[in-house]
Amino acid sequence: MGPLGAYADEYARSLADPDGFWLKAARAIDWTRMPRRALDRSRAPFYRWFPDGKLNTCYNALDRHVAAGHGDRIALLYDSPVTGTKQRYSYAEITDEVARFAGLLVDLGVGKGDRVVIYMPMVPHAVVAMLACARIGAIHSVVFGGFAPKELAARIADARPKVLVCASCGIEPSRVVEYKPVVDEAILAIAPDCRPEHVVVVQRPQAPATMTANDVDWSQSISQTRPVGCVDVAATDELYVLYTSGTTGRPKGVVRDNGGYAVALAWSMANIYDIGPGDVWWTASDVGWVVGHSYIVYAPLLVGATTVLFEGKPVGTPDAGAFWRVISEYQVKALFTAPTALRAIKRDDPHMAEAAKYDLSRFQTLFTAGERLDPQTYQWATDRLGVPVVDNWWQTETGWPIAANPRGLEPLPIKPGSPTVPMPGYDVRVLDEQNTEVPSGTHGSICVKLPMPPGTLTTLWGDDERYRASYLAQHPGYYLTGDGGYLDADGYLYVMGRTDDIINVAGHRFSTGALEAVLAAHPAVAECVVIGVRDAIKGQVPHGLVVLKSGVETTDPEKLRAELIAAVRHEIGAVTSFQQVSVVEGLPKTRSGKILRKLIRAIADGRDEPVPATIEDPAVLERLRPVLQPSTGTAPRPCA
Repeated sequence: MGPLGAYADEYARSLADPDGFWLKAARAIDWTRMPRRALDRSRAPFYRWFPDGKLNTCYNALDRHVAAGHGDRIALLYDSPVTGTKQRYSYAEITDEVARFAGLLVDLGVGKGDRVVIYMPMVPHAVVAMLACARIGAIHSVVFGGFAPKELAARIADARPKVLVCASCGIEPSRVVEYKPVVDEAILAIAPDCRPEHVVVVQRPQAPATMTANDVDWSQSISQTRPVGCVDVAATDELYVLYTSGTTGRPKGVVRDNGGYAVALAWSMANIYDIGPGDVWWTASDVGWVVGHSYIVYAPLLVGATTVLFEGKPVGTPDAGAFWRVISEYQVKALFTAPTALRAIKRDDPHMAEAAKYDLSRFQTLFTAGERLDPQTYQWATDRLGVPVVDNWWQTETGWPIAANPRGLEPLPIKPGSPTVPMPGYDVRVLDEQNTEVPSGTHGSICVKLPMPPGTLTTLWGDDERYRASYLAQHPGYYLTGDGGYLDADGYLYVMGRTDDIINVAGHRFSTGALEAVLAAHPAVAECVVIGVRDAIKGQVPHGLVVLKSGVETTDPEKLRAELIAAVRHEIGAVTSFQQVSVVEGLPKTRSGKILRKLIRAIADGRDEPVPATIEDPAVLERLRPVLQPSTGTAPRPCA
């Protein structure tokens, strides 16, 4: 028996009459041409929402609130404990900033359909740049500031931006990270015809950048530009491209449209998160990730709320009370963060003594996403905060929650370990390998019956066939989430983990294949495997197992370990949290040579997994156990 009431009615209507459901939801958006059609099925599986509609997403996020007389309302609160800076921007003020930077982009030759890569820390300029692109119909592609030159280069080469926007540096609790040298190295690594024509630089006093001939100083140039208005775009035109890790090591550019995204986000803010005009909403994420795109920038501004932009960490800036200080100071109604942040706070302040120092009386709900909210962390946060702790589950590809608890529509009972129920438009099914739906309570592959709702990806940038192969081919007629789990008898979804070799480090997904490629490139390494192992703070961290080439003497194991870690950090980035490397004598394989990754992961997690009959040498497993479970046997080899 599933949930009853308002949620059940809305969900059933969204599946039975998607056109009627989403055309009604579209009334929350201002259109220059109101759509009369909701879903275009003519190019299935490349569905398009609101094909006859026209709008501007920046206008909906900013200008319309000013036009309605709400220009004095605070749109953005910037809080940066790492620099000691705080700023407030009203809707009128940030609209002017965005219009002026849009004018600068136009002066640099950027127009409708052109791409702009944004490589920024958590500063207001990042939000301004994103919205300025939307204002003139350009397509932004934000790259997380921690990515290494090689990863940034891959994204630049794929997007082919006319302009790149960056800051001179990012600031971590213990160090300053210079961004401009990363940008310069990335640009030099790609073909000249893929390089941006200009680089706009936000100079930060902590590490000013050395400028070159094609570089443009943000502050100096913007004072000389005229503000520009909003450009009409089709609802089906691209708003942004956001790259996610691919299993082949090549990033996948998820394409998001304008109209469907605006409608879905506005619906979600009101109905899932219970946030409306004037409410203070804080998403403690980064603009480089999908959570930042959707719920730091676009969604809260679309509904006229106040959004908090925080340049800091849950602990260490300066202590484990950072989140509670921000909530108290700005009277935050709801916080959206990752379980990783909660686990970090729990590690440093298990009794949440810091929270007792602040007035949290206006704080109503804690939302989490990015990785599974384990029952232990859920219970700890619930007990200590005394507010609902609500999980929701979604992906870069979907742009907004697949499963959630609709707090604004009808709060449902919370079941620890479950993100609750599928949201309207998401016809979630759990399938077996034969594409057959499995009974409730039975594990399988979590899929969504096509078509997906508005706001989800329309394709992959420049590669329709890869979109088909990655998401649609394995289960015809369905979108493959890549996660496994089950639905219970009440219709609650349980997401138990990835079905492929992607690991989730503090909400950031990485391909184990990409990590293995870096390790394998070391001259001492014959073969290797990387698995995700449980971590109390980050959910998962990568653990590399390497087999050395015959004849290689590890006279300095710490040097080898340092070299491998440094290589991963340089090639992929420090955000991988790659620190564990073990030298092993061999890896368990089938007779055909396939490495038994699932079996290795099971050993590392302390789970009993049947040993396949096709294993080549069962003795390899016994030699591996002490490395993966040091407490149960002898100490690992020196590189562990």
